[in-house]
Amino acid sequence: MELNPKETALVLIEFQNDFTSEGGIFYGAVKGVMESNNMLQNTVDTVAAAREAGVHVMFVPISFTEDYHEITAKPYGIMKGVIDNGAFKKNTWGTEIIDVLKPETGDVIIEGKRSFCGFASTNLDYILRSTGIKNVVLAGYLTNCCVESTMRTAYDKGYNVITLTDCCATLSQAEHDNALKSDFPMFSQPMTHSDFIEVLENQKELEMKGKGYE
Repeated sequence: MELNPKETALVLIEFQNDFTSEGGIFYGAVKGVMESNNMLQNTVDTVAAAREAGVHVMFVPISFTEDYHEITAKPYGIMKGVIDNGAFKKNTWGTEIIDVLKPETGDVIIEGKRSFCGFASTNLDYILRSTGIKNVVLAGYLTNCCVESTMRTAYDKGYNVITLTDCCATLSQAEHDNALKSDFPMFSQPMTHSDFIEVLENQKELEMKGKGYE
């Protein structure tokens, strides 16, 4: 298929200091995968190419009040980990988007993310549809959590979904690799950032095939 930049959004999930930067609460947990696939620089390069091509750039950060009162009183699983570590509190350095990816004029910042799917508690779907988006390109944290949750929902909502395999990171290489191999192809077309840039620059055709029952 031909990728129309005006109908395409690059959706950047949680590129915030608590993940991306030295001193961030979860930086140490994701640093290994980030460094192994050069994901931050890959994302910077992708954003530059996307803006040049006229792709919509959207940021989906997560944040909570100081006491996390918008969340269930008895959290468990990964949400409990967020709370126990005091991560992603509003109006702190940890929730700020990393400097190398600071939003520019014309970019969209999606507000209200309080869960792991980028659609669940936000107006992301409304923004995408109201701007005529048909193609959603995903990058961010965590590969097998927020990125995958958002990917599945975007697929269910009928978008053409692309996942950038070397613009994501999670808590271990094994978890990252498993998500890319087993889950991403079922609900998206995975590709490297360089392959995606070649599609944007009309050097390569986009084939949406993923993986079915095999």
